[in-house]
Amino acid sequence: MGLPLYSQIIQYILSGITIGSVYAIIAIGFNIIYNSTSIINFAQGEFVMLGGLIMILFTVMLKFPLVLGFLLTVLILTLVGIIMERFAISPIKKPTVVTLIIVTIAVSILFKGIAMLIWGKDTHFLPPFSGEKGIAFIGASLNPQYIWIVGITVIVVVLLSIFFKYTIIGKAMTACAVNRTAASLMGINVKRMVLLSFALSAAIGGIAGIIITPITLMAYDNGAILGLKGFGAAVLGGLGNFYGAIFAGLLLGIMESLGAGLIHSGYKDAIALLVLLLVLFIKPSGIFGVTEISEFKKF
Repeated sequence: MGLPLYSQIIQYILSGITIGSVYAIIAIGFNIIYNSTSIINFAQGEFVMLGGLIMILFTVMLKFPLVLGFLLTVLILTLVGIIMERFAISPIKKPTVVTLIIVTIAVSILFKGIAMLIWGKDTHFLPPFSGEKGIAFIGASLNPQYIWIVGITVIVVVLLSIFFKYTIIGKAMTACAVNRTAASLMGINVKRMVLLSFALSAAIGGIAGIIITPITLMAYDNGAILGLKGFGAAVLGGLGNFYGAIFAGLLLGIMESLGAGLIHSGYKDAIALLVLLLVLFIKPSGIFGVTEISEFKKF
């Protein structure tokens, strides 16, 4: 006998919050780079994919402890972000937004190819951080990995809020997001802030990949769909708006989960994208976005 309907709905909402938390983290990664450079980094999904696969390399293949594997993975992704900015973004003279977006797409394809060469085309598994035995919660069964995902998401959001509000570097990055020219005139090294934004965004993408892999598995081509969902959350919440990204990520995750559970799993992606289109049709700048700010800025 199956679960009562209310228990099923609670189960779907819990699953939606979990996957929505990951979408929120990915969306925040998009926003960090967008705020500093005004471009959409279409390699953000590949950061997530690489995070999952590198974590598998360290903890499953090389048998490193979980915490060490986690830290090394985030460190490597940070370096990947720095290398991407130094060798793909920074050398471009007088770049346009379109040029930079095309470059990020090219880098995305490159990352995917490298991952396929290293890990092959198979799907890889990462064990849950603390077992798979479900925890009873208001009539539903809560996967322990869900707690890890939501908990780490909350920690990331809190640390980012502290970083941007109370540190000099965070305030400098925020100043670049508001007005790059004025920030430069005030003595802020804008190019260094851009470099930091790529490093931070890649690290956050890596964290998203690490925590989601135990429940979704990971393959070299998973980055595109995860990046698309994260981008959808960023746009839905209003490009550049951190708290909007969190709200929209959770909303998309819950809509996906309810749609898959109550209607059909085949409509999961379609329902989330339909919500995105409806909101953007009514308010193109996103739920929390401001029209003037949402317009693409000149690099």
